[in-house]
Amino acid sequence: MIIYLNGEFVPEERAVVSVFDHGLLYGDGVFEGIRAYHGRVFKLGDHLDRLYDGAKAIALEIPVAREEMQEIVLETLRRNDLRDAYIRLVVTRGVGDLGLDPRKCPKAFVFCITASITLYPEELYEKGLSVITVATRRNIPTACIPRVKSLNYLNNIYAKIEAARSGAPEAIMLNQEGYVAEATGDNI
Repeated sequence: MIIYLNGEFVPEERAVVSVFDHGLLYGDGVFEGIRAYHGRVFKLGDHLDRLYDGAKAIALEIPVAREEMQEIVLETLRRNDLRDAYIRLVVTRGVGDLGLDPRKCPKAFVFCITASITLYPEELYEKGLSVITVATRRNIPTACIPRVKSLNYLNNIYAKIEAARSGAPEAIMLNQEGYVAEATGDNI
């Protein structure tokens, strides 16, 4: 697998992130999960808009122009010879000290990973999928910025753990008012 890593394309064995990167230390960053079908990236422009808007909302300056970011996504797909794939585009705050001050992170870090993905076995697309509604709620809008796809997915991960403990492969998460919000990693 070839990965775009902060200005260059590298084999996955060389794709490393510093232990001082604030994306790793604090979940400080934004991402987009994008799909490609039959060689076409689905709504790439919309995903890039949300990525840049989310970064702006948390005062994270992306060191790559939007047009270049689009080419990074497409070139990562090409270099991996993929037509049907999942693309993960990530921008972290970058390397800083152990404190929380984002001003001590001089430059954001960008990477793009793409791989074939099979979410569920083929028969589940015919028969359906068992899910449960879990106790873990989706983050409340006043505790985080809902329009920002941040690197902090701990609520969703814990909901996935709850589902697995109950024998279900997926969970439905509710919002604070008890309405359906989303699945652990999928829209409903």
